[in-house]
Amino acid sequence: MNSKTKSRPGRPATANKTTGQVQSLSRGLALLECIAEAKTGVLLTDLAEQLGLPASTAHRLLKTLESQGYVRREPAQELWFIGTTGFKIGNAFLASRDFVRQAKPFMQELVDELGETSNLSILQNDHAVIIAQQQCNEMMRMMVPLGSSSPLHASGVGKAILAALPEAERSQQIEKLELSRITQWTITSKDALNEVLVECAKAGWSLDDQEHAVGLRCVAACLYDERGHPLAAISVSGPLARIDDARAQHLGEKVKDKARQITEFIGGSWPQ
Repeated sequence: MNSKTKSRPGRPATANKTTGQVQSLSRGLALLECIAEAKTGVLLTDLAEQLGLPASTAHRLLKTLESQGYVRREPAQELWFIGTTGFKIGNAFLASRDFVRQAKPFMQELVDELGETSNLSILQNDHAVIIAQQQCNEMMRMMVPLGSSSPLHASGVGKAILAALPEAERSQQIEKLELSRITQWTITSKDALNEVLVECAKAGWSLDDQEHAVGLRCVAACLYDERGHPLAAISVSGPLARIDDARAQHLGEKVKDKARQITEFIGGSWPQ
């Protein structure tokens, strides 16, 4: 397969069996989701295989989506990407989440004070997805596009959100996770992950210690909504060469303090 997306054997080709129109809509939305997840483009044949569709059906749906600007095709490699209309809809989602706009000045303060890139991420299924970013000026810095995702068990933001959940809910989330190994430092034991999350909950911040990318460290803390439930997480990330153990502790406390400020500013409830 040319794309980097994984096959989806459990995804039905038709999510709704009521009418042909609804079925086509469901299939079209599923195609959009697969293309968005691919990031580097995906072949028609791969899309058809992932969704269990005939290639002719997938092609017809893609041409309809293309005519409306939701997807675009790169002729040279025959790859499909998200189009300008799809991009606008994605941006509309961010605009509707007002806390994103409200958090950005605080994120910039972190960058100015700590000199490392700051990210804002939300929970989406079993991944943490970056929805806002403030870049630092260092030559060596973390640079990932908005919409990038990382597994909850192997990311600072993912662990911050998991640690902030009530104990019973946290245990349920852990049981659902597939703890795949990404680097030699990735946590792959559910018992070990739970122990780490308990410590993160006590500290109020979490650490990704090269668990998602070799040579990269990330510290994160959770933002809370008005009910005191995890809403998102902010983080700062940088190379291991700049973030030793002592500085990781310093960054953790700073990020936690900024997370508290954001939570209070947006009307959230910080845990007592």
